[in-house]
Amino acid sequence: MPYTGIMSIDPTFDHAGPMTATVADNALLLEVLAGPDGIDPRQWPRKVAYTDSLGQPIDDMRIAVVREGFGHPNSEADVDAKVREGAALLAKLGATVDEVTIPLHLLGPAIWGPIGFEGALSTILKGNGFGTGIQGLYVPSMVDALAVWRERANELPPTVKIEILVGEYFARHYRGRYYGKAQNQVRRLRAAYDEVLAHYDLLLMPTMPMKPPPLPPNDAPLSLYLQRSFEFLVNTPSFDVTHHPAMTLPCGLSNGLPIGMMLVAKHFDESSIYRAAHAFEQANAQI
Repeated sequence: MPYTGIMSIDPTFDHAGPMTATVADNALLLEVLAGPDGIDPRQWPRKVAYTDSLGQPIDDMRIAVVREGFGHPNSEADVDAKVREGAALLAKLGATVDEVTIPLHLLGPAIWGPIGFEGALSTILKGNGFGTGIQGLYVPSMVDALAVWRERANELPPTVKIEILVGEYFARHYRGRYYGKAQNQVRRLRAAYDEVLAHYDLLLMPTMPMKPPPLPPNDAPLSLYLQRSFEFLVNTPSFDVTHHPAMTLPCGLSNGLPIGMMLVAKHFDESSIYRAAHAFEQANAQI
């Protein structure tokens, strides 16, 4: 969908998508939003009827459970178990579900890091939320508002401060070397997923390795604030940079807290996600 009017973090991994209570609402909203708007040149020119995927059987679908998406050092056993139960339900609905290995997935956060930190420094702080080099809509009022943060940087949240400081450190001492190396590694990472997606319709793994943790108290040390902000970034960062479409789908509760299952598809194949996600949602509602 177009990025028009949205503050940028880094033009190579900016993305937007709908958040809704149901899969059907999500498909309908994306159907409205997706496609060219005549302003943002980065969009795929086709319009897709995503709602046509709803209610379709999934007995011909192939789903790959990515082994490396589970068992991280901070993974919680109940989260991994619930997501595997979700995979089993998809198999019960007729999909072929296999476990696969994608070793490079484990390097996704390390590849994302330099792009996210140095990109945020360049685009948000120095580029006033828009940067340069993209032919699209620039919102002068938003540029003016975001430019003020350079003079009020102490009011930024601790997590934003650390991102900016890390980005500045690497830009100053390494002159963009690691940003460039990370961008070069994105091609390898994208190819690793594409190799599996050549044989499967979807990848499946936990969205976050843990249940939502408590918010830090007001007197929490800086280390806890930073831990809470970044500890869940193990499975999702890869797809920020490779641009594969992904959806998180509620797959159960543990101790009253939600657990998410992530489905990832080939580029421009959101319809496969909606097809499997809607079947899962409808079946799960009946359990």
